[in-house]
Amino acid sequence: MRNSLISHVESKHLRATPIAFDIGDLVDVHCKIVEGDKERVQVFSGTIISRKGEGINSSFTVRRIVNNEGVERIFPTNSPKIEKLDIRRSSKVRRAKLYYLRDLTGKATRLKEGAPIVPSDTPAVAVPAAEAPAAS
Repeated sequence: MRNSLISHVESKHLRATPIAFDIGDLVDVHCKIVEGDKERVQVFSGTIISRKGEGINSSFTVRRIVNNEGVERIFPTNSPKIEKLDIRRSSKVRRAKLYYLRDLTGKATRLKEGAPIVPSDTPAVAVPAAEAPAAS
């Protein structure tokens, strides 16, 4: 149960459209980097291994392997530094936290393929067999 006053203050700082992703997704996180007076976008690719918190305090952890070293980065979900998050692949997982991936290397870190990513916002509608046209 959250205090309504805290929720009201935090609501001004939340994203207008929340980022939709799940644990186990292979993602590209586009984040803004400020170097001196210049600003550029840097992409961090990896697997989402955890999500925690709620509201303004929520964050997620992305893990990838660079030069045979595991690199994890924690991103605040509502940060204005995150420009966009592209989901490259969705995976089917049975846990909320994938910390066991830290101990695995090579092909053992692969996750099972999940539901296909549908680029449109409209849900796919299945046609019942009774209404489907009969093949001659």
